Amino acid sequence: MSDPLVNGKKTTTELEKVVIRFAGDSGDGMQLTGSQFSFTSALWGNDLATFPDFPAEIRAPQGTVEGVSGFQVQIGKIDIYTPGDQADVLVAMNPAALKSNLQFARKGGNVIVDLDAFVDRNIEKAGFVTNPLEDGTLADYNVVEAPISSLTKTALEGLQLDNKSIMRSKNMFALGMMYWLFDRSLKETEKYIDSKFKKTPALAEGNKRALNAGFHYAETIEALPSMYKIPPASIEKGVYRHISGNTATAWGLMAAAERIGKKLFLGSYPITPASDILHELSRHKNLGVITMQAEDEIAAVCSAIGASYAGQLGVTTSSGPGIALKGEAIGLAVMAEIPLVVVDVQRGGPSTGLPTKTEQADINIAVFGRNSESPAVVLAASTPANCFEFAYMAAKIAMEHMTPVILLTDGYLANGSEPWKFPKTADMPPINLAEAKKSNGVYYPYERDAEKLARGWAVPGTPGFEHRIGGLEKQEKTGNVSYDPTNHEKMVRTRAEKVERVANYIPDLEVQGNGDGKLLVVGWGGTFGGLRTAVTELQHANKKVDFVHFNYINPLPKNTKAIFERYSKIVVCELNMGQFASLLRSKFPGMNILSYSKIQGQPFLVTELKEVFIEHLKD
Repeated sequence: MSDPLVNGKKTTTELEKVVIRFAGDSGDGMQLTGSQFSFTSALWGNDLATFPDFPAEIRAPQGTVEGVSGFQVQIGKIDIYTPGDQADVLVAMNPAALKSNLQFARKGGNVIVDLDAFVDRNIEKAGFVTNPLEDGTLADYNVVEAPISSLTKTALEGLQLDNKSIMRSKNMFALGMMYWLFDRSLKETEKYIDSKFKKTPALAEGNKRALNAGFHYAETIEALPSMYKIPPASIEKGVYRHISGNTATAWGLMAAAERIGKKLFLGSYPITPASDILHELSRHKNLGVITMQAEDEIAAVCSAIGASYAGQLGVTTSSGPGIALKGEAIGLAVMAEIPLVVVDVQRGGPSTGLPTKTEQADINIAVFGRNSESPAVVLAASTPANCFEFAYMAAKIAMEHMTPVILLTDGYLANGSEPWKFPKTADMPPINLAEAKKSNGVYYPYERDAEKLARGWAVPGTPGFEHRIGGLEKQEKTGNVSYDPTNHEKMVRTRAEKVERVANYIPDLEVQGNGDGKLLVVGWGGTFGGLRTAVTELQHANKKVDFVHFNYINPLPKNTKAIFERYSKIVVCELNMGQFASLLRSKFPGMNILSYSKIQGQPFLVTELKEVFIEHLKD
């Protein structure tokens, strides 16, 4: 990305897209720096996708690889579906950040380091034997050795700030450099700083000084001979905001509750990476949202079940370990046949596993992870923005079909972000509640809708609709406790059939491609961006490859088999050991369904996917 000086002046180069990665200690503010760069780029009109990557430790030893926090963003004037494979610009605030993140930098790209941090003690702590700035480690990169710490101190001289506060402003210096390099305005970040530190004017002034100092430093040094312009993307007109997956999930649930005029109740226990849904919903009491932080996962889901029984939209959120604990109670909701939305923001496991890393290994527990025959509808969001859509759909299906719905997102979607267009209420699908009715003047709690097999939803205390529910088997129609074996089998099969009939109310699969490719690539959930990008690039190279992506896991879309039958080879790509591939093989025996898996706590790279698909096309 480095161009020569032209007549002693810096040149300007226009790019379609660029990837930037910020890395430093957990206390260096890399998440804030990346978020501000992303926000500013979104306001400029760029399409973008982000990937925050941070450690699980609350405070790992400073200067160690274990404590490094990173934030990667890809911005462009074209459609962006991933945060990018390799960074065109890597900002490393210390040797540990360089050590752990150089693998993500593109050869020939810019590596910007805080020269002041590369002292012997920090170099040794990061695991380098010699100074990487001097031993040829960075020979393949354009290196900018910027004394960020000392220049930040100089810029903040005269302010009544302690040294710790001054050093915490150095991330703004690095951000200022990026704003010059990519022709971004400082104005919105200055507004943010004024708002964030309005009670401490000295801190606000210090951060703004550091931001401007970084901008002007980048403007003057010869190590950065070019500035780069990424024009705005051509996007559909409308009102947009920069949104994360967790925020989008919270808003989708609120939209569903608003649509039907019911209160939204969230019973939740804090767990990474799902906690932000609880945090976001707790801010909206004025919209009728009720949140309860329970003492444990079991209490959380049981409170949500109670809310649904009482006629509210009951929701519980967690990650894999918490979903395991909620299993019996979800079975209760299956048995009682009441609406319940369970959001599983997947993370690396098993058990505590990798709390801040992403994974897709909860599909088995979502589809099968309860005792006996207790089917539930399972959905999966595929982008940070469409977490809104599928949270809304999860609530819609739960309330229309009177059944628990499990929504799978993951750490990559939850913490990642992208531009999101505000939907119009008129464009959102209606929600038709399964209302309780009387038959010949009598209310039967388990009398069903002929098409959906959903029982009516009666709010306790409504005259003439008195009833009881619980965890024991129900007699058909009356809902009385029944131990009759024939009745039990009929009720089990009816509950399963009710879930299968949801397939009549979800969209068909859509194939990206001509429909006659040699290879069909299959994905689900948060792998969408990488898979779509890889397949699109191969299609542009005239490769015979098509792509389908699943958002509806149980039941599957009705045209799944018809699509699969067109292809001699199907490869399912997922961040686990092949759980969805196994599910598809059980549904469609005899088909050539292969698996490509990755279990590293990181999303797929476009380059690795293309290599895999090209190998399959050779056969």
